[in-house]
Amino acid sequence: MKLLYLKIQLLIVPIRYLSIPKIINGLKLVNSYLLSFFKIQKRKNIYPFFISIETTNFCNLRCPECPVGKSNALKTEKTFFNCTLYTKLLAELGPTLHHVILYFQGEPFLNKQLFQLIKQTHEANIYSSTSTNGQFLNEKVAREIIISGLDKLIVSIDGSTQQVYETYRVGGNLQKAIDGIKQLVQCKKELKSITPFIEIQFLVLKTNEHQMKEMQNLAKTLQVDRLTFKTAQLYDFENGNELLTTKKRYARYKEGKDGKFKIKGHQNNRCWRLWSGAVVNVQGDVLPCCFDKSSAYSFGNIVDNSFLDCWQNNKAFDFRSRILRDRKLFDMCRNCTNN
Repeated sequence: MKLLYLKIQLLIVPIRYLSIPKIINGLKLVNSYLLSFFKIQKRKNIYPFFISIETTNFCNLRCPECPVGKSNALKTEKTFFNCTLYTKLLAELGPTLHHVILYFQGEPFLNKQLFQLIKQTHEANIYSSTSTNGQFLNEKVAREIIISGLDKLIVSIDGSTQQVYETYRVGGNLQKAIDGIKQLVQCKKELKSITPFIEIQFLVLKTNEHQMKEMQNLAKTLQVDRLTFKTAQLYDFENGNELLTTKKRYARYKEGKDGKFKIKGHQNNRCWRLWSGAVVNVQGDVLPCCFDKSSAYSFGNIVDNSFLDCWQNNKAFDFRSRILRDRKLFDMCRNCTNN
């Protein structure tokens, strides 16, 4: 009974952050999306329901299908999101924004000011979440996570043994991630906190699909709130890929009659995500969504402009219009399963 009560409380947490202005803005977003879908396009000053912030542009691991992991060997300047810029962003979006995802690319916990960003988000009455490889989780960090007010933490664990885990999380230590989760669960109990919601995310690959049952047992042992099996986004898949899973339910791609692989299902000429949210990279560029890994379609930069000036300008309006006409125009959309 106590466990059920805690689960209900966790489900209620996102609702607590709603307000009349946020609900009204959300309804305006739905209306704008529907009007655009039916070719009745109107320019409106509406703000997003959620945004993703790139807290840092580098990582400690070298995951083969991650652009950041691949570029770790390159001499890329390591950058962190500017806290002053974040304050400016929250001042503009705070009244209507419901959710901030403090993650895009890179490992968030490499940013020493991450807890300050979380605290600012929490104090602005905005739901916050982030994702990590779990290599920096320890007792001190666990307490900081809870005290700062983080609502949800996703920990990526793609294997139940070190040998399998490190085939994808190259350079990672499975036991570190497991011990870190244990510390966080224990701290939640000690501080009598229901947050953060802890989710283990398992990327289903051919190399680890045989350990899905073991992961279910591990998640139960660790007492996390959820275990999610996620389809893997691969960049080179048309001619097959050694990471392609044989589990049809968790396969993002299917083989056609010509022997070429393509994304499963039909991609409609629409995308709700372009209306409901946006991404701001570490340099301050406003991007259409999280599939724009190379920041190729920046609408503008919030260093010298307001967020709204970037998100609702001619470039952004044209991008959304082109998606509604022919989504296949954009290479980044070929890997997307959202409609």
